[in-house]
Amino acid sequence: MAGPISTGNFAAALWPGINSWYGGAYSEVPEVWNRIFEVRQSDKAYEEIYGLSSFGLAPVKAQGQGIEYDSEQQGFLTRFQNVVYALGFQVTYEEFQDNLYAQVGRQRARRLAFSMRTTKEVVHANIINRGYNAAQVGGDGVSLFNSAHPNVAGGTFSNILATAADLSEAALEQACIDISKFTNDRGLNIFVMPRALLIPPDLEFEATRILKSIQQNDTANNAVNALRDLGKIPDGVMTSVYLNADADQWQLLNRNVPDGLISFQREESFAPSEDNDFDTMNAKYRSYMRFVPYWADPRCVFGSPGA
Repeated sequence: MAGPISTGNFAAALWPGINSWYGGAYSEVPEVWNRIFEVRQSDKAYEEIYGLSSFGLAPVKAQGQGIEYDSEQQGFLTRFQNVVYALGFQVTYEEFQDNLYAQVGRQRARRLAFSMRTTKEVVHANIINRGYNAAQVGGDGVSLFNSAHPNVAGGTFSNILATAADLSEAALEQACIDISKFTNDRGLNIFVMPRALLIPPDLEFEATRILKSIQQNDTANNAVNALRDLGKIPDGVMTSVYLNADADQWQLLNRNVPDGLISFQREESFAPSEDNDFDTMNAKYRSYMRFVPYWADPRCVFGSPGA
């Protein structure tokens, strides 16, 4: 739909007798994008983040021999290019004057803001939705979830299960083990741990049973739920209705990775602004925002596309 909102769009609003209008006053889904991404402010057209190789292990120094010197180099570049998202609507002078239901007009700006907020959620969720897509690559040249993320110093590392699996207690335990073995670019172990399980609504009930059962889930074993007792996923389940690429896809968001999933905000405010067109006398409303979400260090997440 496009073009100005005229009396033809709301012919019924010219006559008395309507009790209410439905379809424009629903409750919004709670924000989740800013719980998945680290939010940073931007004051440029784009922001850049570089990786680095760091140093290796210290060798034994023989008596009387000189110290061996190591070196490091810059790593992969990730550019965060800010993108503009904008939307508006126009109302003819006649529709504005003749509409008998003021609440319809008053709520249009609110509905525009709703569209903008939902757009922001969808754009952020698509980073995860497309995380297994080989065509959507990061600074290191591969997808967000990949078994062969390259190191600058050589070799690769993985942030997916060796064998893709549906969400289960065993799969989550293996993911936690794999994450605990993460290393830096030079192969030195680093302290990265899961913080939250990010899933679509399809997996919410199963995920809750797995993480909150006192004993092992769906077994007759008299054994503790190790994931729960060890506090391996402290922030629990995080559900997003915008994760819609695959109902079986699940991800762990990790802590202690400072440059992982980042959302740069160039212009945050998207409150609608209003103006009038001189020739047509149409009232014009618009909303504008500029931001970019992406990722730099893929160690920030671990996942599986499902079996």
